[in-house]
Amino acid sequence: MTPTGAAATAHRLLDRCSFPDPTEDPHPALAVSGGPDSMALVVLAHLAGVRGRVIHVDHGIRPGSSDEGLAVADAATRFGFEFEQVTVRVPPGPDLEARARKARYRALPDGVLTGHTMDDQAETVLLNILRGGALDGLAGMRAGPGRPPVGRPLIGLRRSETVEVCREAGLSPVLDPSNVDPRFRRNRVRAELIPLLSTIAERDVVPVLARQAEVAAEDVQLLDRLAGEIDPTDARSLSRAPAPLARRALRAWIRRSTPGGELHPPSWAEISRVLEVVTGDRRACELSGGRRVQRSRGRLSVLDRSGERL
Repeated sequence: MTPTGAAATAHRLLDRCSFPDPTEDPHPALAVSGGPDSMALVVLAHLAGVRGRVIHVDHGIRPGSSDEGLAVADAATRFGFEFEQVTVRVPPGPDLEARARKARYRALPDGVLTGHTMDDQAETVLLNILRGGALDGLAGMRAGPGRPPVGRPLIGLRRSETVEVCREAGLSPVLDPSNVDPRFRRNRVRAELIPLLSTIAERDVVPVLARQAEVAAEDVQLLDRLAGEIDPTDARSLSRAPAPLARRALRAWIRRSTPGGELHPPSWAEISRVLEVVTGDRRACELSGGRRVQRSRGRLSVLDRSGERL
């Protein structure tokens, strides 16, 4: 089947995709794992007139994982994209999924397009609620401080629709067994929690959660802009600001001060301790990762374990 006649469903779905303007980004990169979402990304990008390169990142976690790149390379060639395979190594241990995700984004260029769908967004919102992600967590996957700079043109589509695109295009996506492994919390949210919530609500909750994320993201953008007007190193400026904005300014500043952004964002408890430094109730406080915030002459600094300013 030829690419131009491959996907009636894909043509129908294009209006719900948000690919970048070719005049602004003429040769974007596409991150393609080989699963149905990312393989559908190749088909839809082709139909949208995108001309760039497909990048497959092999984590080396599963035996034979490098062979998955062959299927991705075949799809890339068929739909007129250049192909690049990147190999990263993620050692066994705790938080394997999170560490693999970080390694993948480090290997990908800024602005890369991914195949995340509305279902991924809904799962992310629920996971963030379970982690205590507050308003930022309700915003789900979005661009912002401490987040990988990526584009998600399929965020308005459902996972079932990407499967149908692949079927009509004659593509055979790679089936990753880790996507059904109940050891990973996201898989349990996908297979157990979302169906249960839909049953209780008597409706499909995925669009509801995705819409909530859009609304929350708009609120977060406004708060970020207002917090950006505060000098987070000036104790007086922080003291005069509303507490929600002061906390947000401090959180963003501490994240910017962490080389590489590898550590988790400061927790509520940590920010509360920093606010005690702001008010003068403490002279300094400890943060995770061996960091320390101290106040001197009304100015705040983040220090590393050796006492050097970050």
